[in-house]
Amino acid sequence: MITVEGLCKTFKVAKRSAGFKAALRSLFRREYIAIEALRDVSFHINEGEIVGYIGPNGAGKSTTIKVMSGILVPDKGKCSILGRTPWKERIAHVTNIGVVFGQRSQLWWDVPVIDSFELLRDIYEVEKEKYRNNLDMLVETLGLSSILNNPVRQLSLGQRMRCEIAASLLHSPKILFLDEPTIGLDAVSKIAVRQFIKSINKEKKVTVILTTHDLGDIEALADRILLIGKGRILYDGSLNSLRSQFGACKTITIDFRENSPPPAIKGTEMLVWSPERATLLVDTHQAGVSRVIATLAEQLELLDVTVENPPIEEIIVQLYKEYEI
Repeated sequence: MITVEGLCKTFKVAKRSAGFKAALRSLFRREYIAIEALRDVSFHINEGEIVGYIGPNGAGKSTTIKVMSGILVPDKGKCSILGRTPWKERIAHVTNIGVVFGQRSQLWWDVPVIDSFELLRDIYEVEKEKYRNNLDMLVETLGLSSILNNPVRQLSLGQRMRCEIAASLLHSPKILFLDEPTIGLDAVSKIAVRQFIKSINKEKKVTVILTTHDLGDIEALADRILLIGKGRILYDGSLNSLRSQFGACKTITIDFRENSPPPAIKGTEMLVWSPERATLLVDTHQAGVSRVIATLAEQLELLDVTVENPPIEEIIVQLYKEYEI
């Protein structure tokens, strides 16, 4: 469905030192620096995938999305989406994509939400019956019935984001680009948005490309991760593979009856020890979790055992350090 090969994009940015003299000097002789936003970016995405596109600020995530949506033209490289080149066939291309930028709005600020939807229907030339069916489904699934007649400026951030997602899907796109869709949302709104994304992916086979700094979104939605750093793709694989590669340590918390001295087990580090509870860090490359639990059971009368994976945030930080980005 999506093929990206060798994308390169460089931006020319004005350079100026602080101070009045530097400002005056820049009026007559402006200096520029070149920033490589994308450096030979290549990947393929199949129909029905949910792909998490992650990386630090300035890594090239939004630039890639803008190229794929036809907003930017790359300096070099190819991009084929459903057999079309986005920046060359923009009108035909936009009929098959939906785009949500968390910090940008496609809704009109001072008019009711439903009026924005009607205008988008005219822009995309959606048939009335198809539009009505899509609208009814989106209103019901996203819980928009009580706010359709409210001006956008009166909506909370969570309400507006749900309306933004609905607006991007009114024309039944096959691909949905989500750039920070849950930024600033409360826990309830985040869960609602995540559940809806899962639903349209499963029921309508909508392909989703998700860029976000909220790694909870990645963990909840994406089966595959693309990591970009300094304009280059550094990792392409599943979340489980990422965990096995960089998440070798697990945490074991035990409740026990006896007050015994801390046991020494190879491949573990005792993080917390109290008369009735202990927490150990286990390096699975050196010691198996089951073997550690069995050893603890031989020495202590266990009441409860909890095994936890490291938080996804810690794994991503290790990944960043691995590639020095």
